[in-house]
Amino acid sequence: MKILIADDHALFRDGLSLNIERLEPQAVIFQAGSFSQVMKILNDEKKFDLIIIDLDMPDMNWETALQDIMDKRGNARVAIISATEDVRIIRKAMEKGISGYIPKRADTKVLPGALKLIMDGGTYLPPSILENNGVNGINIASISRSRNGKTLTNRQSQVLELVAQGMSNKQIAYEIGVSEATVKLHINALLRAVGATNRTQAVITAQKMGLI
Repeated sequence: MKILIADDHALFRDGLSLNIERLEPQAVIFQAGSFSQVMKILNDEKKFDLIIIDLDMPDMNWETALQDIMDKRGNARVAIISATEDVRIIRKAMEKGISGYIPKRADTKVLPGALKLIMDGGTYLPPSILENNGVNGINIASISRSRNGKTLTNRQSQVLELVAQGMSNKQIAYEIGVSEATVKLHINALLRAVGATNRTQAVITAQKMGLI
């Protein structure tokens, strides 16, 4: 997997690279400290699998820069990691076709799961956006979902949201106040409900079905 990380803080780029290397040891990672470097790398190097970019680099207007990257990306997935959590900005970025939006202040335990989801073909959005009806006006944690003949219970919808955030069974158990064994039962039921064989596939399938 070939990945480009763009952020104007070297320490952040290095930390993100370490996280990715733990998830994908064979990844080839390029780094850019400015938008101009991003465009040079995209012109010189072809066929990236994933581009991760900060919206707040000093030499860019984020909307124009993001569109330029989308035009140059080829088949690469594009994800944003940013200190900005403005719902309007996230909506606009999603409309341009990004595959994920990870706030920089997100819990460090969430980051690996969010990255893994994006790398495996899913889409990650911050919980605050889902909880505040920021994407489609629906709070997936509060109601059952029924789409394409598939229905999830309230609890399954809640577990699905937490799985999509990259939480482990132990974290989910703590979050919803049940045992890990109960979480496993909910996840097994969730997998059966969407016809998936693992957690990542369940999130991707649920997104395609409109359940998340």
